[in-house]
Amino acid sequence: MTGDHQFIHVDPEAARASPLGTTVAHGFLSLSLVAAFSREVVPGIRGTRMSFNYGTNRLRFLAPVRSGSRVRGRFKLKAVEAQDHGRYLANLEVQVEIEGGERPALALEWLILVMT
Repeated sequence: MTGDHQFIHVDPEAARASPLGTTVAHGFLSLSLVAAFSREVVPGIRGTRMSFNYGTNRLRFLAPVRSGSRVRGRFKLKAVEAQDHGRYLANLEVQVEIEGGERPALALEWLILVMT
């Protein structure tokens, strides 16, 4: 899906010989799961007409997601700033956690523009 065909993502035999010992998910594939996870856990805001992905701050890929691993999203609302014309900028602290992992796969601040 990402178009990155580096062996660590697509060649189990070659990946087995790497320091990671197996294939791993592409970091941007893990990042793309944030939107899907958010629909499961982030409540909607009453009166919202539309919301837009505004961007990210401090995106870091902290640990590899080994093939077969289970992941989940953890979301924390850091701030909501009123903009002009009924718009609000929500800042969410997000982690994609790896089941049984010591560190999250990634961490970021996700900015969402909400229009009421």
